[in-house]
Amino acid sequence: MPNQRFAEGEVVMGRWPGSVLYYEVQVTSYDDVSHLYTVKYKDGTELELKESDIKSHSSFKYRKGQSSSSSPSRRSTSRSRSRSPGRPAKGRRRSSSQSREHKDDKKKTIQETNLALLKPSENNTRRYNGEPESTEKNDTSCVILEQKLKPDLDMERVHEQYSLRPRKEEKKKEEIYSEQKIFEAIKTIEKASPKTKDLEFGGRIGTLMLIFFLPATVFYLLLMCKQDDPSLLNFPSALPALESLWEARVFGVFLLWFFLQALFYLLPVGKVVEGLPLSNGKKLQYRINGVYAFILTAAAVGTLLYFQFELHYLYDHFMQFAVSGAIFSMALSIYLYIRSLKAPEEELAPGGNSGYFIYDFFTGHELNPRIGSFDLKYFCELRPGLIGWVVINLAMLLAEMKVHNQSMPSLSMILVNSFQLLYVVDALWNEEAILTTMDITHDGFGFMLAFGDLVWVPFVYSLQAFYLVGHPTAISWPVAAAITILNCIGYYVFRCANSQKNNFRRNPADPKLAYLKFIPTATGKGLLVTGWWGFVRHPNYLGDIIMALAWSLPCGFNHILPYFYVIYFICLLVHREARDEHHCKQKYGLAWERYCQRVPYRIFPYIY
Repeated sequence: MPNQRFAEGEVVMGRWPGSVLYYEVQVTSYDDVSHLYTVKYKDGTELELKESDIKSHSSFKYRKGQSSSSSPSRRSTSRSRSRSPGRPAKGRRRSSSQSREHKDDKKKTIQETNLALLKPSENNTRRYNGEPESTEKNDTSCVILEQKLKPDLDMERVHEQYSLRPRKEEKKKEEIYSEQKIFEAIKTIEKASPKTKDLEFGGRIGTLMLIFFLPATVFYLLLMCKQDDPSLLNFPSALPALESLWEARVFGVFLLWFFLQALFYLLPVGKVVEGLPLSNGKKLQYRINGVYAFILTAAAVGTLLYFQFELHYLYDHFMQFAVSGAIFSMALSIYLYIRSLKAPEEELAPGGNSGYFIYDFFTGHELNPRIGSFDLKYFCELRPGLIGWVVINLAMLLAEMKVHNQSMPSLSMILVNSFQLLYVVDALWNEEAILTTMDITHDGFGFMLAFGDLVWVPFVYSLQAFYLVGHPTAISWPVAAAITILNCIGYYVFRCANSQKNNFRRNPADPKLAYLKFIPTATGKGLLVTGWWGFVRHPNYLGDIIMALAWSLPCGFNHILPYFYVIYFICLLVHREARDEHHCKQKYGLAWERYCQRVPYRIFPYIY
């Protein structure tokens, strides 16, 4: 086993992956198995480097007899007459003679090794926000950004495409945010850190507990809603027998529902769009036809009701359906993990590639598992669970009318059904937006998403409607109007924030977004500091919480059980927000710190 050459804490020169440039880094750790050094750059970026990509200060600086062509900046100079970013713009205009190059070579080499040049300057930030800056500093910051992503480009292209000199805002954004630069940044990061190091959800022990805790929570909530007094402290005196929780016919209906939605997904209707670039540069194609699937489902349910099919069958066997969903999601998760063992390294999820069985099984080992063109994760995200949520709510509405012998559903039930129907239709109408979410771009498809999509969403999100069947609550029209206004406010915040984010991610050069200001990052993406995302860091989460409260208020205040969804949603979003903060800090470095200074509040303005 080779000895460790560089000690932890030692300051050395590390080569930036994919380039010939070296920067000053600090060794933080050494892996005896992979023989890779984890180094930290001055902007906070951490990468894993081979020993051959690391040099000591003494060997890197000036070797006697070294030819001028051996320096990366020298080779660039001889090919394209370009200068190092540390070389003043004034020097480029005055002379390009060989003697002047030799005279300034020492100064240029020292300046290239300074990683602080990678940090976007305050002048750069001000220029993006529409404020003036000096041309000389502007040129320098642009050349540095270009060398980080494509160090072999000549200076002529840098001036033509990446100069920050005054020009139209749309063209500037389009050039800085080109797909080629985004792909190269993602590719470099993914190749440098193939293994998941930061384990979430409590690591191996936490994920093992969640595999049992999540199904137990669902069954507990459903049992409590069946009680005459659904107080959280009034635990059922006798649990149902195990044989009563299983019925083959119910499981068959569940399978029929799943495969019916799969059939609707495969129909050649709707447009086909491309997702974001993967680490290998590929872009997967997705068929956007969720609205068509919803319409066909509504037609099928309407046909069943026309032929007097008892839809409240779902209410009578609700617990059995939840058990069927849990069994199916576990079987699907096992299949997903087994097939992921044969998946290529570049197709594994960056968040589920730890090497620990339980953790990878829970979070998902493969990023985009597909059977041909059938994307399993994308399908489960929106179709069987989300559309099933609406069907379950309708079944609860009909069950309430039958149980209480009503000719019309209660006003509370109508509000719950209407609010949640709006949410589902909005998700299907804006189906393409899910392609930019963390679930698709970062998380693998394992037990967490399989159980969440197929069990948690349809059976926990419908908790208010299920509660109202056994515990009707009468509300007045003024109260109903106030709750409706609250839901509209939450929906407005949620939809506007998500639309603004998705449009900016898809096309930062859109003239409709020219009024937005942002902080540029080394990855090629921008952090919005105006609009909804300049109000709080996660305005879409704020809208989610407001809507969740509006969904629970029609159930009254007799018990806290209907508000479990609000409590859960706040905890979930705070957790997701913490994950987002962690990933963004690692990904954007100093740019994220400046963003947090500009936008100090996370979810709740002036509070959190």
